[in-house]
Amino acid sequence: MGWPVAHSLSPAVHGYWLRHYRIDGAYTREAVRPEELAAALRRLRSEGWRGCNLTIPHKEAALRLVDRVDGAARRVGAVNTVVIEDSRLAGYNTDGFGFIENLRQAIVGFDAKAGPAVVLGAGGAARAVVDALSEAGAPQIRIANRSLERARTLARYLGGAIEPVPWEERAAALAGAALLVNTTSLGMENQPPLELDLARLPPTAVVNDIVYVPLETALLKAAKARGHRVVDGLGMLLHQARPGFERWFGVMPDVTPELRGAVLAAMR
Repeated sequence: MGWPVAHSLSPAVHGYWLRHYRIDGAYTREAVRPEELAAALRRLRSEGWRGCNLTIPHKEAALRLVDRVDGAARRVGAVNTVVIEDSRLAGYNTDGFGFIENLRQAIVGFDAKAGPAVVLGAGGAARAVVDALSEAGAPQIRIANRSLERARTLARYLGGAIEPVPWEERAAALAGAALLVNTTSLGMENQPPLELDLARLPPTAVVNDIVYVPLETALLKAAKARGHRVVDGLGMLLHQARPGFERWFGVMPDVTPELRGAVLAAMR
């Protein structure tokens, strides 16, 4: 459910899994106006659905509309997955799971505890990423955002070893980091470029851009040229879908090259 929702790749992801695991199920898109969300969620129960995903602009509003909320959704302040459990609406946020699982699949032996992480951005996606890194044991998380006050707000909200960094000091913040994550729209197709000097980033650091259009952003291209291990953003989209599919259909699906190929084909 979203407004708009036609752009969503979720039907391609879940549709692939339904066919692959030979499950008699359906996953569809539904355009839902913000003022109609409460009624649409109640209708899930009356029409016999197992649940739904939520995208912009419904993720925050759903917190007030579901019957119970999991810890990640409460901390991040957004629901992206709704499951009918005992006739009640349960809200989950699986973005952090998708972020960490993408890194673990792409980088053998990835461990958030390996060193400080630098996160660019302080929006909704950054909240999920910072929360996941914190839960995974990152010793320090440096948040560089164009609005320093927004980075400070996020640091206060989540607590822990989070250090807000002025945007103009983002390059200096890379010193000693084990992980760099871009959660901003900078570098995305039809958006301004991300300007960042990687000179201070240790050569062993992993670089992840959660943007997946284009699949290889300028940041990832520059990092790869310096010898860094890089991770694109498509895997986060695929992995975040897994917990919902398991709760709805009883199978924890795998993220495979074939699934990536099917989703990339749907993007063209």
